[in-house]
Amino acid sequence: MLNNKTFLAIIPARGGSKRLPRKNILDLAGRPLLAWSIEAGLKSRYIDKVIVSSDDDEILNIAKMYKSETIKRPAELASDTSSSFDAIRHTIENSDRYDYTVLLQPTSPLRTAEHIDEAIELLTSKNADAVISVTQTDHSPLWSNTLPEDRSLSGFLRDGIVGKRSQDLPEYYRLNGAIYICKTDKLLKEESFFIKDNIYAYMMDRENSVDIDDMIDFKLAELLMNRENNV
Repeated sequence: MLNNKTFLAIIPARGGSKRLPRKNILDLAGRPLLAWSIEAGLKSRYIDKVIVSSDDDEILNIAKMYKSETIKRPAELASDTSSSFDAIRHTIENSDRYDYTVLLQPTSPLRTAEHIDEAIELLTSKNADAVISVTQTDHSPLWSNTLPEDRSLSGFLRDGIVGKRSQDLPEYYRLNGAIYICKTDKLLKEESFFIKDNIYAYMMDRENSVDIDDMIDFKLAELLMNRENNV
């Protein structure tokens, strides 16, 4: 709680994963991937409750081992075509109502309680309805484009970009998937954390923004964590 406003953290962790099977419970630096987000949520000074939503009994049991509350998600909300919002709404509708909902995706294990608290403090200082974490892009999107079938590079870069140094280009940011916070009523109304107005960015560095989608991401997170712990 902060300024008499309450915060519910939801960690959605379904059992299926095509690119990295069972990734939510893979061992990362000595504990299941899922556990890092549970720990961050529980250590936050402002989060009032942490709930793991899953269709998978093994995941739910692991979540309980790490002191998170749990909600069993219906199978129809855990398929490859299910929207993440449907799972979030299911959790909100099956728990006590909180002023704000915080989404902590388990694929962001380097996001800490300190990051969560700073994002909530930013939300409060801005009197915002939503805050979403971002990080600077690795490479400028101005150096990117689609390719035709013949892979011609004619017109690939816009006029004025050729010959520019990276430091001469504007800074771009991307959503990093680590923290999403939204006023619960707004979230349910707009069916998205990315609401239309009164929304701000919480900036994170790239190291803490690793989002695990495949084995390369997993190995990078493992390397960074082991370096942090001097392993």
